[in-house]
Amino acid sequence: MSKSPLRIEESLRKRIGGGGKCLVPYITGGFEGYVEAIYAAAEAGADAIEIGIPFSDPVMDGPTIQKANDVVLAQKISPLDILQEIRDLDIGIPLAVMTYYNIVYRFGLERFANALSESGISGAILPDLPLNEAGAWVDAASANGTETILLAAPTTTDERLEALCEQSKGFVYAVGLLGITGVRAELARSAVVIAGRCKAFTDKPVLVGVGIGTPEQAKEVSEVADGCIVGSAIVQKLLDGEGPDSVGTFVAAIRSALDES
Repeated sequence: MSKSPLRIEESLRKRIGGGGKCLVPYITGGFEGYVEAIYAAAEAGADAIEIGIPFSDPVMDGPTIQKANDVVLAQKISPLDILQEIRDLDIGIPLAVMTYYNIVYRFGLERFANALSESGISGAILPDLPLNEAGAWVDAASANGTETILLAAPTTTDERLEALCEQSKGFVYAVGLLGITGVRAELARSAVVIAGRCKAFTDKPVLVGVGIGTPEQAKEVSEVADGCIVGSAIVQKLLDGEGPDSVGTFVAAIRSALDES
C-alpha cells in the first residue's frame, strides 16, 4: 500500500503564511549517509527535501553533484533502489525527487509516477523536460498525486514564464543563473531578477536554486523569493566525509539566516 504523500505546496505555504522563508535542501540519493542526512536536514528546519536520483549524463549538475552521482552509479545503485529505501522514511516533511527525463522515459511514465507515489514522494523535478513536451508526464504524475515542479531560467520569455508559473505544481523553481549547479562566491544578480519576474505571474511559492551556497546568499535571495534550494554546498560536505551531522549543522545555519529575513 502506498503512503499518502505530504503536499509540497501546502508545506511551503504554511511557512510563508507564518511570515517565514522556505528552505529545500538537495541531497544525492544513494550516497553513503544520505538517509541520515535527510533526517538531519529535516530536524534542522527544512520545509521539504529534494533527493537527487543520479544520472550518467546530467545537463544541470555541476562538478560537486556529478562527483556524488558518479560514486552512486559506480556502486550500481539504481533509481528503484533509492525509491525503495525512501519509502521507509518518516520525517514529517514532503520529499521531491530531481532526475532526468531519460530515466523516467526508460522506466515508463506511468510506472515511474506510480513508483514515486508508492515511495511517498510528493514532487518531481525534471530539468531536461521542456514545458511544451511535458504534458504526458504531467498527466501521469497528477494521476498519482505527484506535483511536477517546473524550472524557470533567467532567459525565459515573459510569455513562456507566465505559462510555466501557471502549470508548475508545488512551487516554481527559479533558476538563479545560467549554467550548472555549484557554489559561487557571490549571489548572481539574475537570481533576484528571476525571482521577481516569477512572483509577478504567480502567487505560488517561488524558490531560487543554483548558485545558493551560503546562509548569507540564502538570506539575500529570499528578500525577493519565498525561499531557496541549496544543493552543492550540502553534497560537498558528504563528499568530504563530514557526515550527516555536518549537513544538519549547515542547514540549521541557513534556517537561522532565513528566519532573520
